[in-house]
Amino acid sequence: MSPGLLDDVFPPPVRVRLEETAELLNPSVISEFDSREAAAALSGAEVLLTGWGCPPVDAALLDRAPALRAVIHAAGTVKTFLSPVAFDRGIVVSSAAAANAVPVAEFTLAAIIMGAKRVFPLSGLFRTRRTHRTGADLDRQHWLGTHGLTIGVVGASRIGRRVIELLRILDAEVLLYDPYVSAAEAELLGVTPTDLDTLVATSDVVTVHAPDTPETRGIIDARRIGLMRPGTLLVNTARGSLVDTEALTGHLVSGRLDAVLDVTSPEPLPHGHPLWDLPNVFLTPHMAGAQGNEVGRLGALAVDELARYTRGTPFDHPVHRADLGRIA
Repeated sequence: MSPGLLDDVFPPPVRVRLEETAELLNPSVISEFDSREAAAALSGAEVLLTGWGCPPVDAALLDRAPALRAVIHAAGTVKTFLSPVAFDRGIVVSSAAAANAVPVAEFTLAAIIMGAKRVFPLSGLFRTRRTHRTGADLDRQHWLGTHGLTIGVVGASRIGRRVIELLRILDAEVLLYDPYVSAAEAELLGVTPTDLDTLVATSDVVTVHAPDTPETRGIIDARRIGLMRPGTLLVNTARGSLVDTEALTGHLVSGRLDAVLDVTSPEPLPHGHPLWDLPNVFLTPHMAGAQGNEVGRLGALAVDELARYTRGTPFDHPVHRADLGRIA
């Protein structure tokens, strides 16, 4: 982690709590695993408190950290750096993914509301024409606004569930596709479970919150994009690999669909890609997750987990080996 990002993750109040919690653990601060200083720190480390950009924690590293008992990740997914062998060696793992889910869900709600209002294309026309011609500018007979929408949520992940919770402020029906969610659990969530084809064919908004796994890559493929009705808004704040970007592009270029895309495949798109210039497409630079003052949530959660570890109590946000196939 860069010094600036470190200050964001551990702002002064969180840093004080971290120092108080870690005082008995004789902490060392390292930014890599290859130097003599890092080797000395790892040789006796009982806990690794990690963040974005952490080098691989694999079998070779674990051999150099024989006392390691816990990894606490002050960021989202651990899959980018943590080898499954850590679980085999009895190391307990925690992640701040739940804290990172908060801003992603908030961003998604904003994207749905603004996208449903056709804010992005209409604001561009307003800026160009500088006159109120909203009705005339909307030359296609599609819905406009959030009243009575059907919103399809793909994936009841941490973020998906948070989005479902936030969507309760809208007068909308919420459909859910998630093969791991039972009918009883869907009822508790207040959503209608359905298969994915039905969801994409009947929703006014499709919002994607599944993890990137072999089973989910390309889940929103050309066929399913074709099932979407004219005027459907697609929101993707998950992973670009879940959506067939090139298949989607033709429907966006024609104006048949709208999209808010925080992620794409590839990421970023090539300079000459048509999605950069379409009025019905709003692209953002993979920024839905924690940014700026939101990052402090991650540090606070990690410090809470460290405090639980020092007390000998279980993590509130554990990651288990069995979770690896289902998390982002």
